[in-house]
Parts: sequence; C-alpha cells; structure tokens
Amino acid sequence: MAKLAQPGIGGLVVEGIAIVSADGMIADAAGVQPDSIKLDADQRFFHDTLDAADVLVHGRNSSEGGPRAAQRRRVVMTRRVPAAARDIASERTVLWNPDGAPFTKALALLGPPGRRIAVIGGTDAFGLFLVSGYDVFHLSRAAHAALPGGRPLFPGVPETSPEDLLARHGLKPGPMRVLDASAGLTITTWRR
Repeated sequence: MAKLAQPGIGGLVVEGIAIVSADGMIADAAGVQPDSIKLDADQRFFHDTLDAADVLVHGRNSSEGGPRAAQRRRVVMTRRVPAAARDIASERTVLWNPDGAPFTKALALLGPPGRRIAVIGGTDAFGLFLVSGYDVFHLSRAAHAALPGGRPLFPGVPETSPEDLLARHGLKPGPMRVLDASAGLTITTWRR
C-alpha cells in the first residue's frame, strides 16, 4: 500500500466525498453510478464541495462531470504509469501509481497543491486514503436504493458498513442531515 501524508502534515486537509446505496455501493456491477443514487440534492452538495477543493483525487474510471470539470486540478490513480507523470492530454492532470511514488510526488508535479484535497472515488482511491487517514469524509446515503453485487465504497464493504470502517479509522460522525426525505437521502460528515 502506498505511503501518503498523514492527516495535518504539510497543512493539507484530505476530504472524502461519496454517495452510497443502502448496501454501501458507489456504483452497480458494471461500474456505473445509476440514477437511483445520482440525486439532485447530493449532486449540488458534491459540486459545491469540489468547487472549494484545490485538487481532486480519483481513479481513472471515476470523474465528477459538470461544467467546471475541465478547470479542476486532479491526480488520477492508475497503474498505466510506473510512478507519477503529467498527463499529456491535460495540463491540470497528473497520473499517479501509488505503488511507484508517494502522493507528495504527484502533488509536486501539479505545482503548489493548495490546502484541500478531495478524494472522489472509486473503491481503490477511497480505500487507500481510508488507510492513510481522512481529515473529513462526507458520506451521503440513498436509503431507498440497493445495488447488490455493485462496487463498494471501501474494500471490506458490504461485510462491514462504511460507517463502521470510518469509525475504525478514527473518524467521528457529526449529526445526520436529511437532504431529500422522499429519496431517503441523508448526509453525515465524519471528522478526525
């Protein structure tokens, strides 16, 4: 497992943000986020949070879309590079293999990273930063949606709930807020 900066080191705040189905999945078995967990209230929260982030981190099959996506700086986790390299397709993107280089090397290729790092998926990215330490994790849950056999938020889900894994890694939940009662959509922000 790659070695990342521990929480608070270098003044960085590592923030996770995800929506899961009732069974803890972020996508269906094909890796697609279905409409049942793509809910307007959560999408507004998600994009507002990304607008405040300095750098996004995600796997090569994950992205956030939206009108500002091309303007955001990002580190894309991939095994297609041996360590870390600038993406020739986008000056705002660095490709990073966690097994070949520390996260700080990928950030250095982007220039000054700013303070807030937002991790937005998929399972491997969420799991890697769970081990190294989130400072904050915004967990939305669509209680009326189930995605059996889907892609889990973290390795170890559904055997263990996302909430139990966050707690085991030192995060504490804030109050649960209802974003959309008709969809069973809630959000809880977990903090170190």
